[in-house]
Amino acid sequence: MKLSRKSIFNIAFVVIIGLLLYPPTKVYFIRLISFSPSVITEDEQVNLTDYNWNLKGLNTSNIDFNDTKNKVIFVNFWATWCPPCIAEMPSVQKLYNDYKDKVTFVFVSNEKWTVINDFYLKNNYNLPTYNSLSKIPEQLKSNSIPATFIIDKKGNIVTDKKGAANWNSAKVRALLDNLIK
Repeated sequence: MKLSRKSIFNIAFVVIIGLLLYPPTKVYFIRLISFSPSVITEDEQVNLTDYNWNLKGLNTSNIDFNDTKNKVIFVNFWATWCPPCIAEMPSVQKLYNDYKDKVTFVFVSNEKWTVINDFYLKNNYNLPTYNSLSKIPEQLKSNSIPATFIIDKKGNIVTDKKGAANWNSAKVRALLDNLIK
């Protein structure tokens, strides 16, 4: 029995859709299409005015976000069940490994530590992770995850990225190097 072109196309389409719905394949695909995030132009940057945010450290000490003023900050909202979040984690871990002593990293999830810890152990991650104890500053609120913000020492949000990105890119590293100066 010979299949028509239309039948072959339909079968291929169904297989591709099926693969994209399968979480591990979805994560791999998202990783393939993740690019370096863009930097917000100076005239479009928003200044973070509200640092009144308390965070419970799940694998680190609790922090008062006020203590991050005048520092370069990398804030990432994520979850273990989110394929785009999972896709960007290897690049985030590499960036954290190299910049953890120069940049304040804040990974925020609303999940329980047992769930996050299992995910971290399975993937060999060790990112400083928090649950929010108070209202998230308005400028950092997002309706989707992952949501990542890079904030300069003056409180300007220089990167506001919704969705997966390659955080270990030369572009991000150059940005952080410039902000750290």
